[in-house]
Amino acid sequence: MANRGYGQICSIAGTLEIVGDRWTLLVLRDIIFGGARHYRELLNGPEGISSNILADRLATLVGHGLLTKSDDPSHKQKITYSLTEQAIELVPVLAQLIAWGMHYLPVAGEYAARGEVLVAGGPPIWETFMDELRETHLGPAARRQDPPTGPTVTAQLQAAYESALPH
Repeated sequence: MANRGYGQICSIAGTLEIVGDRWTLLVLRDIIFGGARHYRELLNGPEGISSNILADRLATLVGHGLLTKSDDPSHKQKITYSLTEQAIELVPVLAQLIAWGMHYLPVAGEYAARGEVLVAGGPPIWETFMDELRETHLGPAARRQDPPTGPTVTAQLQAAYESALPH
């Protein structure tokens, strides 16, 4: 593939220029797996990202076409961030990072619980989850397969997360 002006000719180096920063991946994680769609939700994430870094990472993700932003009809000053197909297609990569991290690193119970659902389900659950994200962020027409019967992957991830929270 041709260099798209990211300053790299290697696909790994070019990809890392866009998503290789810790905060960028955590913003994507919170949107993809945590359902965050607004600045305040992202700002209040577990790692405590600063407002200037969050604003920069969101601008970078929008600028590179991984997120879009639109006015939120519920509030004049609120922006809703949506994943693009490019970002949704990162789900298998993120799932592999989750699997690697769970294998080699200590992971908090609630995050391990979500990871276990993704790892156990493998590529079929990733594809289903990607379709759910397409419907949520791109609209129902963006789905590539019929919705499965039973609980959604999103609901499974949330249930696993909630069941692992300290009581």
